[in-house]
Amino acid sequence: MAVRINVRLIRAKVRWWFKNVQVGDLHIHHVVFGVVLMLVGGVSALSIPDAYTIWYASAASIFGVGAALVLDEFALILHLRDVYWMEEGRASVDAVFIAVAVTGLILVGVRPIGFSDVRDLGPDRTVPVGVFLLVLSNVLVNLVLAIVTLFKGKIWTGLLGLFLPVVLVVSAFRLARPGSPWARWRYGTDTRKLHRALRREERLRRPLIRAKIWVQEFIAGRHDLIVQDRRRHRR
Repeated sequence: MAVRINVRLIRAKVRWWFKNVQVGDLHIHHVVFGVVLMLVGGVSALSIPDAYTIWYASAASIFGVGAALVLDEFALILHLRDVYWMEEGRASVDAVFIAVAVTGLILVGVRPIGFSDVRDLGPDRTVPVGVFLLVLSNVLVNLVLAIVTLFKGKIWTGLLGLFLPVVLVVSAFRLARPGSPWARWRYGTDTRKLHRALRREERLRRPLIRAKIWVQEFIAGRHDLIVQDRRRHRR
C-alpha cells in the first residue's frame, strides 16, 4: 500500500514529494531497490543467530520491504517492459493481492496441505512409513488438482485450494474459463462446453471481475493512463 501511494504521488507530480530516480536518461525502477533489499535482508537473516531476535526481526523487515517493491513491479518482470500503468500492469496488483491473501492465511494459522501433518510429528521426529505415504499421496493429489485448476484459468481458486483442499475438488471438475489453456486444449469452437463457459463467464465472473478492478483501481490507481496520454498526444 505504501509503495503504491508513493508511486501515485510521484505520478501526480506533487511538489513536496519524491521524484523518480534518474541516472541521466535511465529511469531506475523501484524493483531494483527491492531486489537489493531482499538480498540484504535474506543474507542477513541467514547469518544472524536465532538468539538475536531484534536483529533477526530487522533483517526480516528489510526483506519484507524489498519484497513489496518487487511485487509492485511484478508485471515489469513478467513482460520485460514497462507496463506499470498499462492494462498488463494489473498483474502487479494481482500479485500483491495474492501475496497478502496467502500471508494472511498463514498468519492466522492455516497451513498448506501436508504441512500440518508434518508439524504434528512426535518428539522422536520419526515418520512412520504409512503416515509418510498418506501425506505424500494427499499432497500429490491436491497438487494435481491445483495444477488443473490453474490451467482452467482459476488462479485465485487454485491458490486458495492449497490451503482449503475442498475448493480444489470442486473447481478442478467445473468448467474452465474461456481463453484458458484448458479451454483451448479441450473445448472446440462450437462445443456445448465452450458455450456454457462463455455464458457463465458473462453472467457470473464478469460482475466479479468488474468489482475486483474497481477495488484495485481505488487502491492502486487506474492502469490505462499511459494509453490515454498517448492518444491525446496523437491527436
